[in-house]
Amino acid sequence: MVDQKLLDYLEGFITPERKARFLDILEERTNYITVAIEDVYQMHNTSAVVRSCDVFGVQQAHLIESKFGKRLDKDIAMGAQQWVDIYRYKTTTDCIDSLRQKGYKIVATTPHGDNCSLTNFKLDGKTALFFGTERDGLSNEVLEKADSFLKIPMVGFTESLNISVSAAIILHTLTSQLRKENINWRLTEDEKLEKRLDWTKKSVRSLNDVLARFYGTK
Repeated sequence: MVDQKLLDYLEGFITPERKARFLDILEERTNYITVAIEDVYQMHNTSAVVRSCDVFGVQQAHLIESKFGKRLDKDIAMGAQQWVDIYRYKTTTDCIDSLRQKGYKIVATTPHGDNCSLTNFKLDGKTALFFGTERDGLSNEVLEKADSFLKIPMVGFTESLNISVSAAIILHTLTSQLRKENINWRLTEDEKLEKRLDWTKKSVRSLNDVLARFYGTK
């Protein structure tokens, strides 16, 4: 539960325009679609996917970092990591289990096999889109545990797109589809309040001093 008094107090330290911007953006945010990135080697790819999440209104990104460690660069993400909730996992199993517990269907993105084309793909419940490594794609574990498969239709000689490009195309297509559906895809009111507080804290200078004054410890 968000402390409304604290939120009101902190919002006094940001401009009315910034507060209004937060409110507008939160109306377009969703947890109905989320993204999981499995052991991507190139740091710029992970960071670019997180940036696409922010651009298209996807609030959460899940990073599996069992092989190469942390692969998020704040400069490439261009600040998107401040506005998108990042969850990190040491194993693919942990990520899949966590998402399933939250009610997500696991959708593996891969150009191979007789998979559902993006042009025909229909959202049917909360969806977690899994993207794999640049060279080998997704692990066998994801492919075996996936509820469905998704590919971008291509007509050229090249079999695949860069992961960051693929994620941008898929997120643009599916979030556009989502906003046309008569389903409750937006954040809950509690989730909006939580993000307002989080984003406002990240916007206040000398936050620790400001919080100390609020709580009467300074």
